[in-house]
Amino acid sequence: MRRAIPTHCVVIALAAAVLSLFSVVLRAAERPNVLFILTDDQRWDCISLNPDSTIATPKIDRLGHEGVYFPNHFCTTSLCSPSRGSILSGRYAHAHGVSDNFTEYPADMPTWPAALQQAGYETAYIGKYHMGEENDDVRGGFDYFVTHRGQGKYFDTEFRFNGGERRVVEGYYTTVVTDMAQDWLKNRPGDKPWALVLGHKAPHSFYNPEPQYENAFNHVNVPYPATAFQLDDNDPWYRQRLDTWHGIYGPLFDYRKQWPDRSPAAVKDFAAMTRAYWGTILSVDDSVGRLYQFLKGAGQLDNTLIVFTSDNGLLNGEQGMIDKRTAHEPSIRVPLVVRYPGLTSPDKPRVVSAMTLTVDFAPSILEICGAPPMKKTHGRSWKRLAMGQADPQWRTSFLYHYNYEKQFPYTPNVRAVRTGEWKYIRYPHGDGGPDRHKADLFHLTADPEEVSNLIDDPRYADKVAELDAELNRLLKVTDAVPDKMPIDEGIKKDLPDAKIR
Repeated sequence: MRRAIPTHCVVIALAAAVLSLFSVVLRAAERPNVLFILTDDQRWDCISLNPDSTIATPKIDRLGHEGVYFPNHFCTTSLCSPSRGSILSGRYAHAHGVSDNFTEYPADMPTWPAALQQAGYETAYIGKYHMGEENDDVRGGFDYFVTHRGQGKYFDTEFRFNGGERRVVEGYYTTVVTDMAQDWLKNRPGDKPWALVLGHKAPHSFYNPEPQYENAFNHVNVPYPATAFQLDDNDPWYRQRLDTWHGIYGPLFDYRKQWPDRSPAAVKDFAAMTRAYWGTILSVDDSVGRLYQFLKGAGQLDNTLIVFTSDNGLLNGEQGMIDKRTAHEPSIRVPLVVRYPGLTSPDKPRVVSAMTLTVDFAPSILEICGAPPMKKTHGRSWKRLAMGQADPQWRTSFLYHYNYEKQFPYTPNVRAVRTGEWKYIRYPHGDGGPDRHKADLFHLTADPEEVSNLIDDPRYADKVAELDAELNRLLKVTDAVPDKMPIDEGIKKDLPDAKIR
């Protein structure tokens, strides 16, 4: 005979079920939105959270004053497409397969936006994607996708909308993509949490500020960096590069019409280029401010994880170099600012000094959003660090990896290890034999501008052996053994094809 269940037990059970259901709904509602803002070629010292910045970026700084600033953030390959692949996948370029700016992101390679999409997020990408030079198809796990072929233009770019119509959108690129982002946020259907990646063109060459900022830095004196001429300790390829597309005496992204030019007056061209680079970043700062105010007005600011970063840094005359690719600090060091009250209260901003990497975005974002982790990444989540919690297992060194490009033959193969105090850089030839370029050893604590190459100093032989062993270890743990690379064909003087600059 069945026993009757007391009425009070039924009430308690129903209440528990309702509370459980409410808890699930609440947890889903509390999942943060994600606004991932990605600039192109922005140095770590080009936001004014960095005391060495010439540029004032108050809107970007506000994210740090109300969130978390990572002053020691680095890319693992300083080149647009490989770095973007690492940002999406959490893997090094040699593992995700995008080894240069002409390679497609593999269709079967996971991405954190796709993982969020599977976890119930609505996802969008708007702006510069730049993996596959001529491809503007929908890719990467996005419900909405607006991009263009190649680099795009600062004015009047032809965009493709969600894999369909292509049309020129008149206006300044930074303003146009910000408008598109706001429109998508206003008009998206449903009440799912959302993740939006906004890809800026700025401050990538060829630099073209909008009119209001064309003359913003005319008052600033811009000499060549002192390190441009302090090359005696380095391998000859440094000097060979000076007169090339990626050297200070080269064409400077068309700011110099006659080259090579080693005359003292030639610095005016370098100054004009630098001022224009800075000018494009002011528009990005305005964009960040607009999106902040939009989210605040929509009541979504404090439930949105805002990430501001760049794909890689930029050498602007240091060691005589223009562009990126090498393992020097201006090339590999990138701004990273994060705002989300779930990490730290806006009235208790935090600075995280640990070394973070582009491969850390995927695990970090997925953990913060409560989504399942991807099966394999080379990065780690910095969520605990951002919350002020200690992580005794956090990295004390990392691998930097770049392969020689025939299309841009101005930088050798690069394999480097950076610690908090030291940097050791090898330039392997690619044929399995001994390196043909002299290595670099920099004591970053005493020599942050990397002027004195200590590789030939016998006093540091033990340090070289230690760092070489660490480099080999990191190659193994990042699945880079056997270490495949192209043959270094030397520094060339010819300009790259105009279509791919």
